[in-house]
Amino acid sequence: MCKIANVSKSGYYKWQKNKDRISFEEILDYTLVKDLFFKGKGIRGIRRIKMDLEDIHGKIMNRKKISRIMKELNLRTKTRKQNPYKQRIKDTTEKFYCENLLQREFKNKLPFNALGIDITYLKYNNRFAYLCVLLDVKTTEVISYALSQTMTKELALGTIKAGLEMIKENNYSTIIHSDRGSQFTSKDYRDLLLTHGLTQSMSAPASPRDNAVIESFFGHLKDEICLKGIKTFEQVIQIIDDYMYYYNNERRQWNKNKMTPIEYRNFLLAS
Repeated sequence: MCKIANVSKSGYYKWQKNKDRISFEEILDYTLVKDLFFKGKGIRGIRRIKMDLEDIHGKIMNRKKISRIMKELNLRTKTRKQNPYKQRIKDTTEKFYCENLLQREFKNKLPFNALGIDITYLKYNNRFAYLCVLLDVKTTEVISYALSQTMTKELALGTIKAGLEMIKENNYSTIIHSDRGSQFTSKDYRDLLLTHGLTQSMSAPASPRDNAVIESFFGHLKDEICLKGIKTFEQVIQIIDDYMYYYNNERRQWNKNKMTPIEYRNFLLAS
């Protein structure tokens, strides 16, 4: 126990002789919360720490106590900075828009009923990599993704093609929801969805909340990966590959019955 709490045996015995001091069990609680906070690079909030305490240490601790400990130790979770703008390639030649079929009904869907797709940029070594993700709005499982050094319609096309097999295995009548970026209004993209029986849906102009699930995913991804010191695009690919596996298979979510996205998908399909 001394080893877990990172205190010496002599310190422990001195504590035993002083009844006015905080209990040893309390010292252990403070140490566990602090360690999980810093292992999470300062981005783990109360709910994540509570789940990790239970999963990793078998320790049950209510959120009120975790909040008190964090406050007393001055552990403040980093707040996510919103990007003031999104970089988009403007295409003035194609002006296709369609109806918003999703209407922000993220919780009322079943797995594979509705998938969100979007593109974000990742800055490394004074350059940009572009990441396109296709994500299930119900389970938040990443169905497919693609990375590129340029942001073109091929990035979106490749992401859809990579997810087709899984989509067809589970639900052929799927809505694919996006914003109005030129990659998603191109004729090639629309034809691809039509060919495979996928229904296109689009957000209203300047309405990122219409695709809030994938916007939230990008926020978590940027909080939890580190591209500082990364020199090559190949290194970025490896980091994203590792994160996608971790996110789908290991990262438990409070509002998904404390399950990972894949666990939650299997749970819903079996219900």
